[in-house]
Amino acid sequence: MADVLGVVAASWGVLMAISPVLQIRRILQRKSAADVSIAYLGVLEFGFLLWMGYGLALGNYALIVPNSVAFSVGAATILIALRYRVPQSGAL
Repeated sequence: MADVLGVVAASWGVLMAISPVLQIRRILQRKSAADVSIAYLGVLEFGFLLWMGYGLALGNYALIVPNSVAFSVGAATILIALRYRVPQSGAL
C-alpha cells in the first residue's frame, strides 16, 4: 500500500510542480510580471531544493522526481517573471 501511495503522491506532486506553467502563460499573455512575487517563488525554490536533498539522501524517487520538476519549473517561472518585470519609475 505504501508503494502505491508513493507513486500516486509523486504523480500528483509532478502535476503540482508543473502548475506554475499557468503563471508563465499569464505573464506571457500580459507581457507583465508586475503581480508576481519573486520572493515567494524564491522561498518555494529553496524548499524544493531541501526536499530534493532529503530525497537524494534517502534514495527516494517519490521525493526526488516531483521536487526536481518543481524546482525546474519554478526556476523558469522566476526567469520569465524577471524578464517581464516592469522597472519602477524613480528606482535606482
